[in-house]
Amino acid sequence: MTLTTVVLLTLFVGLGHWQWQRGADKEATWAQFGRDARATDLGSRELDAVDLFSRVALSGHFEPAHQFVLDNRSHGGMPGFEILTPFVLLDGRRVLVDRGWVPFSGYRERMPDVSMKLHEEIRISGRVSELPSGGLASGHAAPEASGAWPRLTSFPTHAELETALGQKLQRRILLLDAASAEGYVRQWSPPGLAPERHFSYAIQWWGFAVVLLVLYFGLNFRKVN
Repeated sequence: MTLTTVVLLTLFVGLGHWQWQRGADKEATWAQFGRDARATDLGSRELDAVDLFSRVALSGHFEPAHQFVLDNRSHGGMPGFEILTPFVLLDGRRVLVDRGWVPFSGYRERMPDVSMKLHEEIRISGRVSELPSGGLASGHAAPEASGAWPRLTSFPTHAELETALGQKLQRRILLLDAASAEGYVRQWSPPGLAPERHFSYAIQWWGFAVVLLVLYFGLNFRKVN
């Protein structure tokens, strides 16, 4: 019984420390994400060379004829999609811009209307981010390599998007600022759980450790008496 208690106590305390550290790391990430720093011009830099969640400004034009509809994206507990639209920079490079969330229409075969105005040249800004990745239960579906646009996809890889588009793409994407035009619902936050959830899990694990100690000493004290 003593050996089992020591092993479980070590496990519970370790898991609590791990969750607390994850919460602290996530808190720093969320603080960085929340800074409304001035957008800096991307220039000739690659998005991979820019700090994650930094705000950058791009000049070029959208390519509305070739858009991706990301499936399995929720907002406020409601199912829907996020719209990825290629943005062609002045030097010809392409960046996928996440223009935000649109609700599910209720019909699986009916794609949302994501049409937009065709601008010759505009300037947009947003935060540098990664393509969303799903868990085991989230499902994965690559976009069709041919056919009509827009194309439905679920948690695609960078290579799959390039194949479907037939063009090179920057590996990272841009989360379009809420103030920029041509977007949908954009209440961005870092991926994953909020810091408070990790802190809560840490306290739960440490609570298990306390309960274990109480049970151990209670049972052994009863045996002595």
